[in-house]
Amino acid sequence: MTEVQVPRIHRPPIVVLGVQPNDPPFRLVEIAGELAGKAHSVLEVIEIARAVGLDDVDLDDPDVVRWVGGDKFTWTPFWPSRSGRSRHSRHPPPPAPPERRG
Repeated sequence: MTEVQVPRIHRPPIVVLGVQPNDPPFRLVEIAGELAGKAHSVLEVIEIARAVGLDDVDLDDPDVVRWVGGDKFTWTPFWPSRSGRSRHSRHPPPPAPPERRG
């Protein structure tokens, strides 16, 4: 197989990792394989890119940005917190069991 026939693996310069459950939730941003910062919004991704010299970043271009665990509109975790209940759950917690008398 020649070099031309070998598929190239392309890694975009910016990788925005999945949402980390915290208060408020955030996403880690890697630039050129190095951790560059923590973003709480899409605007902060742009600010982090500008801080390292990347101006006018097209966040919709998959050759520039790879979004892991969602897209640029995903800023809340998919799974409930470790306690088993999300603060934003629509259902109230189950009632306590009745006391036993004996």
